[in-house]
Amino acid sequence: MKSAVILAAVLMFTAVACRKPSDYPAATEEPFCDSVCLYRPGDYGSAKWRIPAILCLDDGTLLAVNDKRKYNYRDLPEDIDIVVRRSADNGRTWSEPETIIEGRGYKCGFGDPALVQCQNGDVLCVFAGGNGYWASSVAEPISVYVMRSTDRGHTWTGPEDITSVIWDGSTHHGAFVASGNGLCLRRGAHAGRVLFAAAACRNTGNQSDNYVIYSDDNGHTWQRSTQAYNLGDEAKLMELTDGTVLLSVRRNGARGYNRSADGGATWGNQGTWPEMQANACNGEMLRVDDTTLLHSIPNSMRREDVSIYESNDEGYTWHSPVLMVDGPSVYSSMTKMSDGSIGLYVEVGPDTNSSLYFYRFNMAWLRARQ
Repeated sequence: MKSAVILAAVLMFTAVACRKPSDYPAATEEPFCDSVCLYRPGDYGSAKWRIPAILCLDDGTLLAVNDKRKYNYRDLPEDIDIVVRRSADNGRTWSEPETIIEGRGYKCGFGDPALVQCQNGDVLCVFAGGNGYWASSVAEPISVYVMRSTDRGHTWTGPEDITSVIWDGSTHHGAFVASGNGLCLRRGAHAGRVLFAAAACRNTGNQSDNYVIYSDDNGHTWQRSTQAYNLGDEAKLMELTDGTVLLSVRRNGARGYNRSADGGATWGNQGTWPEMQANACNGEMLRVDDTTLLHSIPNSMRREDVSIYESNDEGYTWHSPVLMVDGPSVYSSMTKMSDGSIGLYVEVGPDTNSSLYFYRFNMAWLRARQ
């Protein structure tokens, strides 16, 4: 089911058997999976690469966005750029990296990008900047910004600071939006609403809570939800077939969840998924069709073995994790592409020295390995 592949002199892992990109079958044909490395440590003059986000736009364009950690592997407040690569052929070929926003030194960097396409076609990139999360204060904050593209990721507006929507120092001293995908609702009374999940650090106790920020005007103005999860961390959102919004929350151990019946404004009783035991790590949820949700996350209490779980009951239970990366692996993001196949953008290797890989596979391949 797996074969050993040497990725680089400093990095070795066991992965799925791969075809050449030119050999891709159509998504509806035989089971297939392929992978290509988009960044290795040292590429394009950068020491390290982390924090993947991937999104397929309405015209089929793929945007792969991530941190360019220029001098070391560490998080903010380090000097970090956010860069994008683009694919017009479902990940077969990729453009050279372009800078969305450039860091300007210590406490002047940017990171943890999250993407969404609004109902009007605009693409939003929400990210953090400035101080570190736990060191943040009103005087020296970690800030949350949004940039907008009206031409499907070719050009971007300047950063708009929306920090005050999430925290003001009264109960929390910092916040950031989880990298990966945001959510644009397609069903019900709140269709068109744009949402991102945020973690906010309390003023006492070095603990975090989750909130959701949402916009009903394509990201021009924002509101904050009630608390969505007590003692949570990076979180992701998914719209269910009845219009309920599902929240999946990073925890060490059983993955956390909550649900909202009013488009993410207020939240119910939080719980955990005992069948999804994982290291405290960021992952992604993806809707494949009306009966299938996927979730990427390490299937381990360490940062290793990124796998994909499936749910066929709208996220009440998860089953049949399929191993994607055997060995050290960390954050991941997923998107459904224009040909129906799935794209996975994932950190392969330890978070101190990871490479960023793009996987393309179909559901026939995934089901054959469950």
